[in-house]
Amino acid sequence: MPTLVAALFTLLARWPLALLHALGGALGWLVWLTSPTWRGRLRENAAQAGYAPAQVRAAVAHAGRMVLELPRLWFGSPVPVRWDGAELVDAALAAGRGLIFLTPHLGCFEITAQAYAQRWGRQHPLTVLFRPPRKAALQAVVARARQRPGLRALPTSLAGVKGLIAALRAGHAVGLLPDQVPPLGLGVWAPFFGRDAYTMTLPARLAAQTGARVLLVWGERLPRGAGFVVHTEAVAPALPAEPAAGAAAVNAAM
Repeated sequence: MPTLVAALFTLLARWPLALLHALGGALGWLVWLTSPTWRGRLRENAAQAGYAPAQVRAAVAHAGRMVLELPRLWFGSPVPVRWDGAELVDAALAAGRGLIFLTPHLGCFEITAQAYAQRWGRQHPLTVLFRPPRKAALQAVVARARQRPGLRALPTSLAGVKGLIAALRAGHAVGLLPDQVPPLGLGVWAPFFGRDAYTMTLPARLAAQTGARVLLVWGERLPRGAGFVVHTEAVAPALPAEPAAGAAAVNAAM
């Protein structure tokens, strides 16, 4: 099975991004029509965020595009990427105290790390935490995709956190997905879209320990397979060092 999955990813990696996005859009709507559970969850989340269902219809197709673009992003030739806010990254790296990227599961979050590695990774590699997939067939594929020049993936463990601190103290960059649920005991309850959510405290702790700058970064998927725009924005004011306040500030930024 792992060999079959790898072969499928290798095949799809050669396809044009526009074709993958077109098929992915159809896949998203197929899942919408056949999965009452996913359909209900999307509607519930939209309502929680204050949107009517019609306002988030595009998210159905984009969920499918996110899936089918992965082979091309992981194993295919580079796709067009434009940066919005690259000067913020330059300034943070020039300060020499490290850079923390906070990336929500919004748009194409995979492209953000790759785009950084291509532009800045030779001098300032990006370190991210890596949690292997539960399905054995995907583990080798994902591990291969996450290790590339300028990008280093560490396990989601104490050793991984120590690696993040070491990278920041060397003046390099780290990336976190702060809207993931942290392991029990490594988070606090903080407001998120009007509800309390169990939120990681790691971003604020890293910033307090190292003095690193914190930037939001997210990838916008352009129409008709034209590529992506990577947006960056400063987190202001600075994250509070106190865990609960820091987690609340991260959720507000998300």
